[in-house]
Amino acid sequence: MATARLDYVAPWWTYWLHNFPHFNFFIQSVDNTFKPEEASYQQSLIFLACVGAVGLGLSLLVLAVYLVCLCCCRKDIDEDTKRPETCCVTWTAVITGLIICSAVGVGFYGNSETNDGVYQLTYSLYNANHTLGGISNLVAGSLGNVETGLKQHLERLDEIFSARADYLQSLRFMQLMVNNVIREMAVLPDIDKANVDLAAISDQTASIEYYRWLSYLLLLILDLVICLAMCVGMAKQSRLLLITIMAFVVLSLILSWASLGAGTATAVGTSDFCVSPDKFIVNQTKDFLSADVAHYYLFCSPNLPNPFQQSLTICQRSLTTMQIQIQGLLQFSVPFFPTAERDLLGIQRLLNSTEFSVHQLTALLDCRGLHKDYLDALMGVCYDGVEGLLYLSLFSLLAACALSVMLCAIFRVWTLMGSRDKEYDDIDEEDPFNPQARRISYNPRRSNIHSFCSYTSSLGSQASLHPPPQSASNVVPPPEYMNQSMLFGGSPRYENVPLIGRGSPPPSYSPSMRTPYLSMTDAQIRHFGTDFQV
Repeated sequence: MATARLDYVAPWWTYWLHNFPHFNFFIQSVDNTFKPEEASYQQSLIFLACVGAVGLGLSLLVLAVYLVCLCCCRKDIDEDTKRPETCCVTWTAVITGLIICSAVGVGFYGNSETNDGVYQLTYSLYNANHTLGGISNLVAGSLGNVETGLKQHLERLDEIFSARADYLQSLRFMQLMVNNVIREMAVLPDIDKANVDLAAISDQTASIEYYRWLSYLLLLILDLVICLAMCVGMAKQSRLLLITIMAFVVLSLILSWASLGAGTATAVGTSDFCVSPDKFIVNQTKDFLSADVAHYYLFCSPNLPNPFQQSLTICQRSLTTMQIQIQGLLQFSVPFFPTAERDLLGIQRLLNSTEFSVHQLTALLDCRGLHKDYLDALMGVCYDGVEGLLYLSLFSLLAACALSVMLCAIFRVWTLMGSRDKEYDDIDEEDPFNPQARRISYNPRRSNIHSFCSYTSSLGSQASLHPPPQSASNVVPPPEYMNQSMLFGGSPRYENVPLIGRGSPPPSYSPSMRTPYLSMTDAQIRHFGTDFQV
């Protein structure tokens, strides 16, 4: 039953990327054929990678212009326009945060797809390396058995059968068959001449892919942390937190543009390979593989004959012929030459192992196994790999643009915080309901009002300041609020310390404090002025 042959068709996005313009450092067009060993092609990929640097430069230029305009054209914000502008900045930050979160989702998907593609590539390389290693071991083992083991046994049998010409003729015929096997085995591919260790290439690719995957994962997490910190910073209006966010936003902006350039160059270079991979592989293997052998494994078409089938058939027939000759010698020569039995049995064992190796070689040299590994590697790289790189490039572009807008929003939040601080600084310090003015009034250096209690206490020892005796007619009745307090509390609310200069409502004084206040002398009035005069 014939199995369906698998065909490879490059996806449409590889053709789209393959048609990207390729320029060298001198802005000259370069052939887009995948030739990584040529300097001009390498320059074209580096030129594409510089797209990220151009985008970073434009972003920083726009941010610088916006910051200059924000600083130079800054106007005072009145009460009517402050709230709408604050809402606009808030909504801008929310929208940019949503865009970054969406971009992070795209990035996670692209990172996973690229990792799956590279894993499929490394797995296929391991399988192909196992197949090629098995072919190399089988060819080397078969040649060793034939060249060393069979020749030694035949030389000893030649000495034993020296008296029998008919037996010697059989030995000569077997020697001819051995030479045929050696000659046909030499035609089989010698993998050691390629000097290519697919296992080492696979290990190196897997190591690079691990660090690439980890780097993108950390960048994605950094963008999510920036979005969360931005929400907290705008809610708390913390300058320190905003400065920290700005530093990380700038870092993430640089990394996003750098990843965009690297991802674009990698995607274009991989697409150049995926459009015509057969041509590149044939050119790389022409030193140790003929063109028909390479085409047989790359296309595995039923119309293409197996280039090793004839050699394998000759080997199989030669081994079968030698088995018949050994069976005849064991049957007819051993009764006459018992010492020949050991060498004949040794030759028989070597022929059996060599024949088994030839059967294994026939299966391994069939194109279906290696062609399947080849197609799996192409599917992993050109479908999952390039598709994942496109999603990662989209993530980098969205994240870079959104982070630039977020920086503008942070700058605007900073200016709004500065205008708010300025409004607090413009509050009248003489306002009795201003908490800042109350704190300032306690400063003795800024207060020009002298404390009456401190003055009277300093003059308490002088005999000239005794208050005159007061008559009953001069006694002033207590204020109405004292009488009300007596009704509710049972005693008037007397305060022993005057509250002058504290920006508080007029206090209530005890009679002992009111006496010197109402009986101020002329000297006290000249010292204090009319501040305390009733």
